[in-house]
Amino acid sequence: MARLVLRTAFGGLALVLLTTACTDAEPRGARTGSSAGASAASSAPSAPSGAAPAAPAAPAARVTVAQDLEVPWGLAFLPDGSALVTLRDKAEVLQVRPGSSPVTVGSVEGVTPDGEAGLLGIAVSPEFASDRRVFVYYTTDSDNRVERFTLVDGRLQPDKVVVSGIPRASFHDGGRLAFGPDRRLYIGTGDAGETSRSQDLGSLGGKILRVDQDGRAPADNPVAGSPVWSRGHRNVQGLAWDAAGRMYASEFGQNTWDELNLIRKGGNYGWPQVEGKGGDPAYVDPLVQWPTSDASPSGLAIGRDGAAYVAALAGRSLWRVPLTNGTAGEPERLLEDDLGRIRTVAVGPDGRLWVITSNTFRGSPGEHDDRVIVMTADALRS
Repeated sequence: MARLVLRTAFGGLALVLLTTACTDAEPRGARTGSSAGASAASSAPSAPSGAAPAAPAAPAARVTVAQDLEVPWGLAFLPDGSALVTLRDKAEVLQVRPGSSPVTVGSVEGVTPDGEAGLLGIAVSPEFASDRRVFVYYTTDSDNRVERFTLVDGRLQPDKVVVSGIPRASFHDGGRLAFGPDRRLYIGTGDAGETSRSQDLGSLGGKILRVDQDGRAPADNPVAGSPVWSRGHRNVQGLAWDAAGRMYASEFGQNTWDELNLIRKGGNYGWPQVEGKGGDPAYVDPLVQWPTSDASPSGLAIGRDGAAYVAALAGRSLWRVPLTNGTAGEPERLLEDDLGRIRTVAVGPDGRLWVITSNTFRGSPGEHDDRVIVMTADALRS
């Protein structure tokens, strides 16, 4: 089990409100903050006695809620609307929220940053209000694993390793975690550079795994006693569900095609025999494929409009894919070259999209990269 090292919170982070529309960077100093938002609110004139209360202000089109981060990766929401964000190479977990400075809630020992490996995905228990559980995916010297923590008094406390033995390498480590509508934990893994693992049901590499909160394979998994939900994947880093409970995953291709897949229980997605749409009935073809230069699809979210939003690293974009009953319409490219490389996208409690940039790894960092940004649908096209 990993040990947890508690660290102090960052000194205030400067919040930026924008009204207009894989070599790691060295630490760039402490974050500085601002309480301007709170001061402005406290100094605003009050409504006259007996007047109707003012309507709540519309959410800002685009707000940077955290900045100057080093290789942020995973994101998961707490019931209070704040988010937990992992820092891959520093092995830290931050709690961020609009209008406040990020706070470090813990740092996981035993993490081995190595290229694409390190502290990756994070998921919050569907029963968090009662069990306080948080799950993280990370790389050690010997494997990738999923560990369960509890968040108590603002600090993560280690509980137990629930899945271990996932192949690790300096690339193709997968790493995304998400709870499905069935309240099971889904885990996206990579082939860790050995393509044969993806078809091998005895390996956890190149798969989507499905387990309960103790790491056990549910009885209704495709193979009794196995956590494997689907196979034939190269490197899964995006997991999401639509309103009807259909599951989707984004996947990195090799040299030709990246993919958005509709995930079927027990499905075989073809890697390494097939990359992209092969037309072989033995394998499930992707809904959408992109040239690898246009995508490198990492995070995935289903918006309140029912469309899939796919974070693109090499493509330096956010792709919007209309979905209708499990079929895909024409992809629309958004934010092209606006934010640089995009690692993660998620739908916040109010329906706005949260995105995490990844320019401090294999990118060209701009001022205050990397960032966590919250935006409305209108801001995606501004």
